[in-house]
Amino acid sequence: MGSTYSPNVSKKTRTLNTFGWEADTPYNALPELPPAAELETKAILRLCITARAALAELKATAKIIPNQGVLINTLPKLEAQASMEIENIVTTTDKLFEFQGNEEHADSATKEALQYNRALLEGYKSLRRCPLNTVTAETVCTTIKKAEMRVRNIPGTALRHRRSGKIIYTPPVGEDRLRVLLANWERFLHERETLDPLIRMAVGHYQFEAIHPFTDGNGRTGRVLNSLFLIDKDLLESPILYLSRFFIKRRDDYYRLLLSVTRDAAWEEWILFALRGVEETAGWTLKKVRGIQTLMEQTKAFVRHQLPKVYSHELVQAIFEQPYCRITDLVDAGIAKRQTASTYLKALAGIGVLREDEFGRDKVFVHPKLMQLLIRDDSQVPPYLALPETPGTGTQS
Repeated sequence: MGSTYSPNVSKKTRTLNTFGWEADTPYNALPELPPAAELETKAILRLCITARAALAELKATAKIIPNQGVLINTLPKLEAQASMEIENIVTTTDKLFEFQGNEEHADSATKEALQYNRALLEGYKSLRRCPLNTVTAETVCTTIKKAEMRVRNIPGTALRHRRSGKIIYTPPVGEDRLRVLLANWERFLHERETLDPLIRMAVGHYQFEAIHPFTDGNGRTGRVLNSLFLIDKDLLESPILYLSRFFIKRRDDYYRLLLSVTRDAAWEEWILFALRGVEETAGWTLKKVRGIQTLMEQTKAFVRHQLPKVYSHELVQAIFEQPYCRITDLVDAGIAKRQTASTYLKALAGIGVLREDEFGRDKVFVHPKLMQLLIRDDSQVPPYLALPETPGTGTQS
């Protein structure tokens, strides 16, 4: 749930429902977890099996790539872009790579998306120190908003319809009440081990959004926590699942189903929606990872053949980790000193692997095939065009 919505809102949202909820009254009676509803219906359990299988295949395939930085530095940016778009903060994948490390020159939407990407990666690192909890959520939200974000201790937060401006949900108020609900949320995520973790993720995502613990950034924080929870429960090893792709394609359903849980306790429909999202995006991300693997092998073979004196495994890895590669990226990675790094990148541009662009006073070497693979919905990898036989230039580092 963000600060504005556009679901199909019935007249029920303006009147007290059977669960003691009223749209414009703080929902301090929000039920604690687990819900009273049946969470393991036959439909849910069947979908859990296929979603878990899709995640397992993604996890196994991703592990084959020896340098995980190639995936971690690329796929989370797709998640960041889509999650921000759900909140009507729109940027492009190209801009996220172009302005990485140069955020001060970016537009506001790109800056916010890069902050989301940073929050996802820092949250991922934090799991090595402790399991996902309220402090994790505070840290993630603080990074997203680039301001100190703690559990709300003042009233006044309400969620409004994006077009009409009418209040459609007012979350609980009072820091003590919020922390009680968050403590219950933590226990449900980590102690209900008999319940499939994908069901816990779906239920936990609703509950976090309903608690709405921060004055802003709750939707983005909640979607980061989805990825972190899957890693915490060993269903993935890194934050590469592009789940917000599913949510942005079905944004109205996403908001409608969250509200339906509040209004009607419609848990099954929401959980099935979330499980379909995991299954679909795991399959999509799997194809993307395989596409990256294929392109990497093609690029290695092509560069080794065309530039045998320039080629090194580390050089090819660098241009996959940084699709917008700068001379300083090679220097910082210890691949070459500045002059030699420039020679290498220009040589790669000379055979069409990279494209040299001007970026202010700096030169940037873009990896067009990788960027197209990341941007396109399909994961097709066209081969490199053969070049005339020429000796390599430069010297191998």
